[in-house]
Amino acid sequence: MQDIISVKELNKHFKIYKHHRGIMGPLRNLATRESTLVKAVDGINFVIQPGELVGYLGPNGAGKSTTLKMLTGLLVPTSGEIRVNNHIPWKSRTEYVAEIGAVFGQRSTLWWDLPVIESLDLLQHIYKIPEDRFQQNLGEFRELLELDPFLNTPVRALSLGQRMRADICAALLHDPKLLFLDEPTIGLDVVAKERIRRFIEHINQARGITVLLTTHDLSDVEKLCKRVMIIDHGKLLYDGKLDLLRERFGEKRQLIVDFVEEYEIISIEGAVIADREGSRITFHFSGQDITASELINKLSAQYRIRDLEVREPDIETTIRRIYEERLLE
Repeated sequence: MQDIISVKELNKHFKIYKHHRGIMGPLRNLATRESTLVKAVDGINFVIQPGELVGYLGPNGAGKSTTLKMLTGLLVPTSGEIRVNNHIPWKSRTEYVAEIGAVFGQRSTLWWDLPVIESLDLLQHIYKIPEDRFQQNLGEFRELLELDPFLNTPVRALSLGQRMRADICAALLHDPKLLFLDEPTIGLDVVAKERIRRFIEHINQARGITVLLTTHDLSDVEKLCKRVMIIDHGKLLYDGKLDLLRERFGEKRQLIVDFVEEYEIISIEGAVIADREGSRITFHFSGQDITASELINKLSAQYRIRDLEVREPDIETTIRRIYEERLLE
C-alpha cells in the first residue's frame, strides 16, 4: 500500500532577531542584526498509511502546528521532503487543497458575517462540488454534527462548539482523502467534545478518511488513536502504538476486586496488593508479566469474588511524565 503521507528529514528553522530597547534601542536595532536560530522542526521522518487515525502530540512550542502548516502547504520547509498523496503541498496548491481538509482550532474557514449555510454554499462553488454530492454530504453532516439549530446563524454569533462543528463540516464537504485537525476540541465543553470525537471516528471508519490529529486533550487521543507520534523541541521522539507507550512508561495496571468475604491472607502470583479496605482489595500488576484475564482466573479459582474492575494507567499522567522527565530522549 502506498503511503498517503511521506516525510523525510523535514526541517523548519526561523531566525528570531534580538530587539534592543531604550533610547538607543532603535539605532542599535538598525546597526546590529543579532539573531537566534530556532529549529521549530528538526529532521523528522514518518509515513502515514491511507485510513490511519494518528495522534500528533507534544508540549506547547514542540513543533506540532509548524509541521501541520508545512503538510497543508501554508509553510515552505527549510529543507527536507514532503509528499502528500503524490503532491508536494506548497507547489501544486490548487490540485492539492482539493484533496485535503484542514481545521485549525483557533481559526475559522467560514465567512464571519454570513450565515453558516451561505458559507457552505460558497464552498460548494469554490470546490466545484456536484449538487447531488453536496446535498448528500451536507445532509449526512447536518445530522451527525447537529447543525440545523444554527445553520442560518451568522458565524460571528456562534458559540465555540457550534463554530467548530461548522468548520469540520466545511472541511469535509468536498470529500477529501485526508483531514488535518489542529486542536479541534480546544475550549469545548464535554458534550461538544464527545460529539466531535464520535464524528471524527465515523468519518475515519465509514469513509476511510486519513486523519492527523494534534491535541492537548489526551482523552481525544485515548478514545480515537491507536498510533501516536510525540514531538518535542522539533524532534520526533516516539512513533508507535499508544498501548505500547502506556505499557512502557505508564504506571502499573490496577485490578480492583470486591470479595464476598474478608480474607485474612490473599496472595496471588504476578500481582501485589496496593490498597486494602475491608473486602475490597486493589492489586497492581504489569501487563507484560500477566494478563488481566489470567489474574482474574487465578483469583476466582482460590477466592469468592462479588465484583471486579480493571483500570488502565492514566494516559495523561503517562504523557506528562514523559514530557517532564524527558523519558524518550
